[in-house]
Amino acid sequence: MATFTWIASTGASLTIRPIVRRVAFGDGYEQRLAFGLNTQPEVWTLEFRALTTANASAIDAFLRLHGAVRPFDWTTPSGLTGKFICEEWSRSIDEPNIETIRANFKQVFDLS
Repeated sequence: MATFTWIASTGASLTIRPIVRRVAFGDGYEQRLAFGLNTQPEVWTLEFRALTTANASAIDAFLRLHGAVRPFDWTTPSGLTGKFICEEWSRSIDEPNIETIRANFKQVFDLS
């Protein structure tokens, strides 16, 4: 499995949305239950600023190669190493030969 090795700029943010099944009853009562084995996947919002066009192209090519289908290994800013996919990213040209990539890395749990 490939490893994403580029270092994000400071200011990364983490979002966690637990996977929960809910059952609502007519009287306003609700029951909740954690669903599955890995119920709190991490989603990281990242920026890679002040990249040369060559580095931005390399990151873009890596993300396109995996295409939100094949996971890659990545170590989070908090030090957790895991499998992630990138379902969405953007690339902007700030100045000639200076670019920014913004991406969301979502933690996945599978057997690959």
